[in-house]
Amino acid sequence: KRIDNFKVLWLNRDDIWNLSYSTLRKEAQMGKSLNGKELGKGLSQRKDGLYQGRFVNRFGKKQTVYAKTLNEVRQKLRNEQYEDEKALNVVTKDVTLDEWYEIWMDTCKKNCRASTKETYAGHYRRIQKALGWRKLTSLNLLIMQQAINELETDNERKNSKKILVDMLEKAIDSDLLIKNSAKQINTVISKEVKKERRVLTVGETELFFSYAKDTFYYNLYVVAIDTGMRIGELMGLQWSDVDFEQKVVHVRRSLCYFRKDGKYVFEWHDTKTHNSKRTIPLTTRAMEALKKQRVRRQEILFKNAQTAQDEYKNLVFVTRNNRPTQQFIVQECMDVTTRRIKKEHPEFERFSPHCFRHTFATRAIENGMQPKSVQKLLGHGSLQLTMDLYCHVTDDTLFDEMRKMEAV
Repeated sequence: KRIDNFKVLWLNRDDIWNLSYSTLRKEAQMGKSLNGKELGKGLSQRKDGLYQGRFVNRFGKKQTVYAKTLNEVRQKLRNEQYEDEKALNVVTKDVTLDEWYEIWMDTCKKNCRASTKETYAGHYRRIQKALGWRKLTSLNLLIMQQAINELETDNERKNSKKILVDMLEKAIDSDLLIKNSAKQINTVISKEVKKERRVLTVGETELFFSYAKDTFYYNLYVVAIDTGMRIGELMGLQWSDVDFEQKVVHVRRSLCYFRKDGKYVFEWHDTKTHNSKRTIPLTTRAMEALKKQRVRRQEILFKNAQTAQDEYKNLVFVTRNNRPTQQFIVQECMDVTTRRIKKEHPEFERFSPHCFRHTFATRAIENGMQPKSVQKLLGHGSLQLTMDLYCHVTDDTLFDEMRKMEAV
């Protein structure tokens, strides 16, 4: 009977007689050196003089260590067997990239939100067919670069490279690799011109809201552009978060809609960061929009006998069927309005719900709001992120600034 790495022979009298002398001798045979000296179980010396030690690890695979001296190989063998016995070795040395990805996700990314994990999975799937079956130790720069080159855009290459770099970095920390060749991958192949993030000018904002006046999600648009809230935060906003007396809204959570185990689901998440939990003062226009939304919410409840699940019944923004809304639905409604605008204003470009957040930050800076105040309202951890990523300079602003120079 085999128990871990040890053999225990359960013998009775008949069994002993049936065992040949050669079989018993083979069981007890020790490894030998080149000069015939017995070295011990699992130890031997190769013809080139190198000593090796072997044992079967807890994964059922043979594991071998090498050294120039007998004492050194014994020490290495003891260390490996100790790690195996205490389950300190997370994986075998010949682990594939697919196997390491599962361990990396379960161990290194365990505390990530489910939606974030799905994003990582999407980036990895792009290179999985080309690299997933390969052993970690066989991944060199040329192999990985060829897989990255097959992707369609530089942005896809950049995101997949990030996953590879982090995975291999953790493999180095686990003593599975000695260097991270993924850091040298080139992701700029197509040389695409990076588009500047879309921000609505004052004129575009007025134009969009004039056309969207009677649409279903008009109130959501107003709250979005007057608070700078993320779309997930708006989707998860509940009436208990709105304080009409103090004229503020409390951002406490986010509602995400993403693919999980092969199907799309809604899931409550904490805010993106600790700083994202914040209180935002409401403008007069935002207050009016929320009051109108409260009336509309009652109308939706009255028309729909089949209401939403209990955990979603207090949502501020829902669908016409009283279900939690999602970014895709909001985007579709915005696109309908954009198509109407383009009939008379062909130059008007399509934009996403997140554009409201960028527009809020840009208008705030243009109107003299202190950068630290903008940072706090957006829920950012650093001022640099607020200024570099969310505060844009529109053409209107450039003309205004040049007029100031001209006046001086």
